[in-house]
Amino acid sequence: MSNKEYYDRIDSIEVFILRAPLGKAKFWSSQSPFPERNSLLVKITSGDISGWGEAGQYGPPEPVAAAIEHVLAKRVIGKSIKPTVIHEELYSFSRDFGQRGTYIDAISGIDVALWDLLGKKLEVPVCTLLGGAFRTRVKVYATGCYYRHDHDDPATIDIENEVKACANEAKSFKGAGFGAVKIKVGLLSVENDLKRIAAVRDAIGPNMKLMVDANHAYSVPTAVHLAKEMEKYNVSWFEEPVVPEDIEGYRRVQAKTFIPISGGECSFMRYGFRDLFVGPNGPCVDIAQPDIAASGGLSEFMKIATLASTFGVTLIPHVWGSGVGLAAGLHAVATLPLTPYTCNPVYMENEPVIEFDRNPNALRDEILKGPKFTLGEDGAIAVPLDKPGLGVEVDEDAIKRFHVPLQK
Repeated sequence: MSNKEYYDRIDSIEVFILRAPLGKAKFWSSQSPFPERNSLLVKITSGDISGWGEAGQYGPPEPVAAAIEHVLAKRVIGKSIKPTVIHEELYSFSRDFGQRGTYIDAISGIDVALWDLLGKKLEVPVCTLLGGAFRTRVKVYATGCYYRHDHDDPATIDIENEVKACANEAKSFKGAGFGAVKIKVGLLSVENDLKRIAAVRDAIGPNMKLMVDANHAYSVPTAVHLAKEMEKYNVSWFEEPVVPEDIEGYRRVQAKTFIPISGGECSFMRYGFRDLFVGPNGPCVDIAQPDIAASGGLSEFMKIATLASTFGVTLIPHVWGSGVGLAAGLHAVATLPLTPYTCNPVYMENEPVIEFDRNPNALRDEILKGPKFTLGEDGAIAVPLDKPGLGVEVDEDAIKRFHVPLQK
């Protein structure tokens, strides 16, 4: 392969704001209702080959789209396809005004698209470019049991029906072959959410793993109170118990419970995760959860993974978005070693896993050509390796159905 073939130039960058209304399938976390699923896809083209990435997960996609289209794209077009080089250049450019949030979301989407593009150019999977895969199938856990409430006021939730619905949903995950389920808390009182937790544990039995995610709904005293009450339900981790800025609050909660504490989906770059890992008493999280579409992309994920292993922190990526983001997560987790290594790896203990959101999501299930991501009898999803790059093909006709143009 000649240098010219390897260093093909980037011709264009396009952004696609996608929205898929949920109608009566609307659901709630502790922070807000979800009346739709949205995403921002990034398409980077060189010659007749395009790479795709996903940018941002939490807020409206329009600011991220504007940052790419009006600010960052001109710093990428015409350059060679070098993901880590472009990543560092874009972060250095935006450091003074964009160390977290919109610009990191934007860099993340560009970075993933560049890795996909480079893989397609070289005709190899992304996980090969990242150093090689330890596995071709990645174990997953079900993310579900949000609050299924289609009204505008969460105060009108019928507690008895909510508890029953949550338990039935968790039971359905067990029947589908999942070995673990993560449920939401924080929208209701601690007492009512404890009823949901107890009902789920009863529904799934003692052996299926159960995790709880508060989406930073609690003060430290309330989080500690809930954690102590949850201990009898054998909870595998307590996610985002307090606001992500309150690192000392994480430490205070961690010190009061034997339930592992997880967080990091709202942390940015290796610098944000360094702050979670470094402290007088060690890391304030037992499990770090970077979101590849929001924390800096695949280039940064590898750096965060190195930091996590250095500090003895388990790494379990957060995934919430389209099929493109899920594909990127699968390739990333494929490259993670057992932590720690044993001859007989154990699910949810030292074998890398990823979350598999079970909420309605047309942007996950309808924008890719070919078969959908499905759970196998082994409780795992196949890493898409049949095609180069991320191994998935975006259906651009489907994209048009959900695309909402960025207003000029």
